[in-house]
Amino acid sequence: MPGFDSEKDQDEYVMRVVVADGDPLARKMLRDMLTRDGVSVVAEATDGKEAVELTGFYRPDVVVLDALLPELDVVESTRTIGTRFPNVAIVIVAAVPDDDQALRCLRAGAAGYLSKEFEPGMLARILRGVLDGEAAVSRRLAMLVVESDRRAPRAGAGLRPVRSPLTDREWEVLDLLASGAGTDEIARVLVLSTETVRSHLKNLYRKLEVGSRSEAVAAAERIRTPVA
Repeated sequence: MPGFDSEKDQDEYVMRVVVADGDPLARKMLRDMLTRDGVSVVAEATDGKEAVELTGFYRPDVVVLDALLPELDVVESTRTIGTRFPNVAIVIVAAVPDDDQALRCLRAGAAGYLSKEFEPGMLARILRGVLDGEAAVSRRLAMLVVESDRRAPRAGAGLRPVRSPLTDREWEVLDLLASGAGTDEIARVLVLSTETVRSHLKNLYRKLEVGSRSEAVAAAERIRTPVA
């Protein structure tokens, strides 16, 4: 990914972008907006799978993904592109921004998550900033990222047995459960869906042979490694 030493460098470099949106009118709007500001839109994808394929073929500087991609959802599209093509920046645009989805996308590798309400020239400037190492997020979302990081369980924060039937993720869920967090709060802190958290809870209940949250916390305390 190029780094820019001056505004002149940014003006001279023709940024290459792949746009992915299931709505043809939205794709046209993004393409026209970027082209007007000197950006080269090298390809347009209609869904998440096509976005991954076109990214591999064209190797653009940035991929702009709609938040509601069909076929392969935006979080998985982001994770796949980020894993396969780590030098390609990923920016999500949403007609109706969603905080939980935004955090999941950023954790999956996105460099930005934005509302589609752009002023003239704004999107191109934002994407150039991303290529120069900036995050493309609102101040409010930046604060949510900070809060999420503060509340996330740290490695070794909760004492755990050397041998345990629970996975690391299930222990993270259990640690938050013990702190009094509910399902929605656990999902927000760990950047998971509430359905995924419920699945983890169901599995750890089964493994610990308990039937409630309080019993799960008590069982975990009994099997934790004792402090020396």
